[in-house]
Amino acid sequence: MIDEELVQLLTPEGERITHPDYESTLDGDEVFGLYRDMVIIRRLCNESTSLQRQGQLALWAPVQGQEAAQIGAGRALAPMDFSFPSYREHGVAWCRGVPPEDMLRVFRAVTTGGWDPQRYRHSVPTVVLGNQTLHAVGYAMGVQRDGAEEAVLTFFGDGASSQGDVLESFVWAASFNAPVVFFCQNNQWGISTPSSVQSKIPLYHRAHGFGFPGIRVDGNDVLAVYEVTKRALESARVGGGPTLIEAYTYRIGAHTTSDDPTRYRIDAEVEVWKHRDPVERVKSLLVREYQIKNATFDQVATEADALASKLREDVLAMGRPDPISMFDHAYAAPHPLVDEGRREMVELGISAGTS
Repeated sequence: MIDEELVQLLTPEGERITHPDYESTLDGDEVFGLYRDMVIIRRLCNESTSLQRQGQLALWAPVQGQEAAQIGAGRALAPMDFSFPSYREHGVAWCRGVPPEDMLRVFRAVTTGGWDPQRYRHSVPTVVLGNQTLHAVGYAMGVQRDGAEEAVLTFFGDGASSQGDVLESFVWAASFNAPVVFFCQNNQWGISTPSSVQSKIPLYHRAHGFGFPGIRVDGNDVLAVYEVTKRALESARVGGGPTLIEAYTYRIGAHTTSDDPTRYRIDAEVEVWKHRDPVERVKSLLVREYQIKNATFDQVATEADALASKLREDVLAMGRPDPISMFDHAYAAPHPLVDEGRREMVELGISAGTS
């Protein structure tokens, strides 16, 4: 256990731990489903990294090491809930049913969105650090005024926790008792800045200063993440107000494909966290308690490979949009400055065939 305040239900070796406040409510099939989710999203993420290295994506934000945090939280959402991601929540998007190819459209630079947020109850990626937390609180306040029994879940990283938008969203959520859960994936590196520099106290303690509860969960323990997030969402739906969850995890790879983590962290630290791998942790549990055989795990790997192959095909088949179309959805109504920009591009002869 990393610290005594950490909610943990599985050791890194996949052995169950008894916690006084939380217990796993999932059966064997559901645990296996979480394992499958994590294997698939890791494989899709690795394929996306390869696509970027081959010049097929402009950028990619890897998720390796954080699969349990995202899958556990994503599967804890009820169908009517709404989630607001940053740019790394590919696992949550998978849980919400977003097609893998749509996750990559922004990174392919063929759209500014990628999917219909209302269809999947999952907003499109937000690259501006922490901005999505304000969107989430605003949406949650709307849900509250509509009298709907829904909760909102928003994701951000330890680096974004230092942004004013996040702290302002805490103020609004607390003041109006909004039905929102803040989910901070503390992967311990805000690009090259360690979380120890960003905060002198554990990040979840910040919630107390704003007047709502905070909790730290082992972000590599998918069972614990699921139970903690599920309870926080249930509380939000019945008027319990906001909760801050700090999922203590680790980014195994680079911040994005434009980053070189070897410049600011040591290999020994990475190796320690590789032994806390969230996928292997659940696999060990499945073998020990449910006698899952290698052939079954191989089937999941084969399925993941097939999905990765299809993802590659779908990405390579994406056509380039007409640059003029960037003006189509800038505002809901016509605007003279937008119209002027469109005219200038037309006069310059910029279109899909000439750009």
